[in-house]
Amino acid sequence: MLIGDDWAEDHHDVEVQDEAGRKLAAARLPEGVEGIAKLHELVAKHGGEELDPAGVVVGIETDRGSWVQALIASGYQVYAINPRQVARFKERYASSGAKSDKGDAHALADMVRIDRPQLRPVAGDSEQAQAVKVVARAHQTLIWERTRTFQRLRSTLREYFPAALNAYADLTLTSTDALELLIKAPTPQSGAKLTRTQITAVLTRACRHNRDAKAATIQTALRETQLGLPEPVTAAYAATTTAHARLLIALNEQIAELEGQVKTHFLKHPDAEIYLSMPGIAHVTGARVLAEFGDDPTRYTSAKARKNYAGTSPITRASGKSHTVQARYVRNNRLADALQTQAFSALRASPGARRYYDKQRAREAGYNPALRQVGNRLVGIIHGCLKTRTLYDEATAWSHHAHTPAP
Repeated sequence: MLIGDDWAEDHHDVEVQDEAGRKLAAARLPEGVEGIAKLHELVAKHGGEELDPAGVVVGIETDRGSWVQALIASGYQVYAINPRQVARFKERYASSGAKSDKGDAHALADMVRIDRPQLRPVAGDSEQAQAVKVVARAHQTLIWERTRTFQRLRSTLREYFPAALNAYADLTLTSTDALELLIKAPTPQSGAKLTRTQITAVLTRACRHNRDAKAATIQTALRETQLGLPEPVTAAYAATTTAHARLLIALNEQIAELEGQVKTHFLKHPDAEIYLSMPGIAHVTGARVLAEFGDDPTRYTSAKARKNYAGTSPITRASGKSHTVQARYVRNNRLADALQTQAFSALRASPGARRYYDKQRAREAGYNPALRQVGNRLVGIIHGCLKTRTLYDEATAWSHHAHTPAP
């Protein structure tokens, strides 16, 4: 039995088909317990008592949420299908671009019936791996949000208070002490009135070294002459700066709190020791890599499959006389970011990784391509360590890449 499930925030449009593609039923089900119960009723009605739950195949455009977990718990085969794949699949029906929820459900049912060998089932990750994924993604999202807020704050200061950018350059504008000083003096006039004692008190609370020298530098920079704006406009900018500064302080607090949760959940996972043995991986990076790879032992049939999912392996485009090898940009961006961080850190932590990187650079590869090749090699090493349940060993990992001097 094939089921296409087009989900929305509060309902699901489903279509039920048999193996021949004959439409058995179509319905709009509410989200939650009531909707799942009605879906089970449809399965029982059209599948009969002898239908094995494993014979029910569901196609849906997400792999997260309580609805998906309920489908998996029922014993159904659940395939999470990329929305881009669904959009391309529907083009075989019509090229007009028409769209409807019922049509999407029909396409999803057809996809799991026709193209199931080409699709990826939802990974059977453990509960602990799912917990790591939730906190690791939330932590990274808050960091991205802090960067966006910082860029807005920096842009605002450039408009009316550029002296603040120079004054707090040594503290970094996202630090709590710099933000407290901005809140205390958000305009050029109030900044020029800050005393050295007031600045030193804020630096003391932040446990800064060389506080007197830094306070003098900040005071001098804030009192530099600069072009001004009308008072009402300056006041409006100051209100905007204060709001952004307070938001950044709150984000700093929550990022620190979530980082503790990331470490706690990550260290409880049985694979944590293997990930931490890898060069360039600490608690946060290890949690992100584990979260995005998952811990289903059957998900990646080979190291190549894991590399393809990671986006570190290149893709080949060959058509006629044209033949190019390019970077893979359609990928899991969160995983790619974590692996890039690991590869960069591994250059200093692993002599083998450094030699491999230098070898790529000697072949005239650019910085990013060479670093991506290091990351690709490290993904293969991670796959081998997880498969054999062994810790990373520098000599074993890079033995066939070691330079053998000529006799």
